Amino acid sequence: MKVTDISGLDKAAILFQVLGDGLAITLFKELNEANLRRVRTRAKELSDAPFKIKKAVLEEFYFGFLAEKFKSSEDDGRKPFSFLIKLSDEQIAYLLLGEPPKIAAIVMAQLEPERQMNLYDRLDSEQRLDALMELGSGENMNLDVIASVAGELKEKSRYMPKGSEFERGSGEKLAGLLSRMNLAQADLFLEKLSQEDPELHKEVKRYYLTFDDIFQLPDGPLRDVLNAVELDDIAMALKGMDESIVEQALNVLSKKKQAMFEPVEEAVSKREVMDARRNIMAAVRKLQESGDINISEIVSGEMIE
Repeated sequence: MKVTDISGLDKAAILFQVLGDGLAITLFKELNEANLRRVRTRAKELSDAPFKIKKAVLEEFYFGFLAEKFKSSEDDGRKPFSFLIKLSDEQIAYLLLGEPPKIAAIVMAQLEPERQMNLYDRLDSEQRLDALMELGSGENMNLDVIASVAGELKEKSRYMPKGSEFERGSGEKLAGLLSRMNLAQADLFLEKLSQEDPELHKEVKRYYLTFDDIFQLPDGPLRDVLNAVELDDIAMALKGMDESIVEQALNVLSKKKQAMFEPVEEAVSKREVMDARRNIMAAVRKLQESGDINISEIVSGEMIE
């Protein structure tokens, strides 16, 4: 039996069992005496209900409770997802690119039904199904997680172009958004963008480099980037890269650094490699912000392949 097949009476009865009579009564204050007796009687009849069903009912109730808690009045300045109101459906969809289905489900729960469907239509087919499954189950969600999601997405949304700029393609601002994603999210974003809007993808690439793009820079800018990070980070970031890339990186370093360079020979976790690459990408951003390198000028309006 699926939780969707269970009647409202049975769900209430199971909640009375799981939560206890005292707590359940405080949550169902609207029940009159007659209905309260029906629920209590049914709760006794369902005492042998499978644990899996009880768990599913409790999760569904908890997720609904959280969604309603965050759907406070618009006058409540503490509403964590209020920033979504100012975003278009297309902007929200791009905001969710690279995010796991659980995050998409949390965001969908904050929207009105019509906007939920608009967002649903903009998700890819795999993400649609997974997001709906998460939306229905609410598995392992708690207030701290949802509040954290709201904060992270709000921060990311600060770099989202305004509606009019987004529609006509603001490559520089989208590049700013990408630079604040993790590398896997950014790569997924770019891949999807290249398929859906090649012109905008080309514009974004005038202002944003992937990690692989760094090694297609001229020697001067590449040297500036590598000199801005620790030698240990360079060695870790180059783990698993083609030998020609490693050689290219070493060639732009000073003779002293070349002599000090020690490749990472032992097996390491993917996280260690990604952290090192993230440090190098952070150095690229700092050099861009300081004006020491200008990607747009380097690529001269052409994509770095």
